[in-house]
Amino acid sequence: MDWIQAIVLGIVQGLSEFLPISSTAHLRIVPELLAWSDPGTEFSAVIQLGTLVAVLLFFRKDVVQLSSAALESLWHRNLFETPESKMAWSIAAGTIPVV
Repeated sequence: MDWIQAIVLGIVQGLSEFLPISSTAHLRIVPELLAWSDPGTEFSAVIQLGTLVAVLLFFRKDVVQLSSAALESLWHRNLFETPESKMAWSIAAGTIPVV
């Protein structure tokens, strides 16, 4: 895989990640349509890690706020003490079915 292919697939990943369709499928379909070799699962994992890092950086203030609220609610033994802790624990509960 050359740099141009990696850049094109990065753009495809970035544009399709937040659509209600599979960005992973696009990473498989685009090389087929352009007669490129399969980028492999390692490339797909790394490029999706880049998306995760970008989202965490963008929402870093919210992540810190919700994380600290969750830890504080554990310390006070009242999980739903504040709206922030309620949101944090709701996100955690909603993540369980995905894992």
